[in-house]
This record gives sequence, C-alpha cells and structure tokens, in this order.
Amino acid sequence: MSDHDQVPFAETADVETASEDYARRFAGPVGEWFLDQQARATLTLLSGLPPRARVLDVGGGHAQLTPALVGAGYEVTVVGSAVSCGARLSRWLAGGRCRFEVADLLALPYAAQSYDAVLSFRLLPHAAAWQALVRELCRVARERVVLDYPSTRSANVAAERLFATKKRIEGNTRPFMLFRPDEIRRALAANGFRVTASRPQFLWPMVLHRWIDRAAVSKVLEAPGRLSGLLRLFGSPVIVRADRVN
Repeated sequence: MSDHDQVPFAETADVETASEDYARRFAGPVGEWFLDQQARATLTLLSGLPPRARVLDVGGGHAQLTPALVGAGYEVTVVGSAVSCGARLSRWLAGGRCRFEVADLLALPYAAQSYDAVLSFRLLPHAAAWQALVRELCRVARERVVLDYPSTRSANVAAERLFATKKRIEGNTRPFMLFRPDEIRRALAANGFRVTASRPQFLWPMVLHRWIDRAAVSKVLEAPGRLSGLLRLFGSPVIVRADRVN
C-alpha cells in the first residue's frame, strides 16, 4: 500500500465508487444505457469550451466519463483520494490520454481557476462535507462546474423506506443524501457560480430499471416522461451546469 493510500483524507467516498464492485452495478445493457445517457448529457453541458480545454474530474476514478471526455478531445485529469482510485483508468493512463493524481478532495492542490471545467459525479451524495466539496470544485474552475446529485423531487424520496429492497436488487448499494435543487443552486451561487442548465436523467428509479434488466423496455418506460415534461420536473439524478459569474 502506498503512502497516499494511508493518508486519512477527510473525504474518501470515491474509493468505493472507483472500485470494481461498484463498476459491476453498471455492467450489462442497462448499465451501459445509464452511462451512455450520462455521457451524452455531460458532453452537451460542456459544449462551448475552447478546443483542448483542461477538464478536472474530481472523484472520477469510476471512469464513467473518461472515454467520452477523452474522445471529445479534452485534456483530462482525474483526481482521487487514494492510489487505488486510479485502477480503472489504466487503459487511458497507459496511452497518455489522461492523467491521474492523488489529493485531498476537500483541499485540492491546484491554483484557483486552473481548469476550464471541473466535474464531479457519483460523489456529492456520499460526501459528508458536501458544501466544502462544492467550494473546492468552484475554486479550481475557471469557467464551468458540472456535477450530479439525486433530487428530492423524484421517487428518491422513498429511498430510505425502500433501501432494503434496493439492496436486495443491487447487492452493493449504500445510503446517500438527497438534495433540493435550490440547495445546489445556493451552494454554487455562494462560490460565484450560477446554474445555467440541468439535465434530469431518469423519471423512474434506476433500481427499477436494474430489476427489469432490459434496456429496450427501460427506454420505452422513460419515453412518456421525456415527451410530457415530467422528466424535467421530477427526474433524477440531475446533472447541472454552473457558469462562473465573478
């Protein structure tokens, strides 16, 4: 074990999301569909950045966005709280297509506004000091912050009551925090950023889609919500884009 793996950083929730066990939750056609929807929304929210923009993915050792970011031509750095968080990035690291660094996620070792855009996915709902995390994302971002969160305005409101059922279906799930959209807006605004776009991903709970286990059926199930506007109002997780205003 390296020295970095022994450092008691304040925030280490990304160790779990960067694991192979967590990656298995996104295996198979339904999992691939989840990740495709996430990547498409993220690239849309990043559009307009300069060519070869520098992008920092905080807690992105899960490698869910790495292929899309690298494929889009961004200069990608992933930062994790332990050396082990870089294991799933090996194919991109070996070819020099992205970088991985170990750091305290609540005290990033980068100068203010040193990256064109800063991303953080699958981390906020597991971070105890989530406001401190948002503050660091905003400090380091020159132009844009993109992050995701599970919304209270969704079927997630029943998550605590249905946790046991969810765990039986998913096997390796864990509790997570829910956020009101105004909470996220205020946290970003307090650090000089304004939410300019949001992309709710699914109207129906992801655990339902995993239980159905047929991507074609899930797509049909989600279609009415997209067409009616219900997805926009009640979908989750929500991916938001915030732009620097000062």
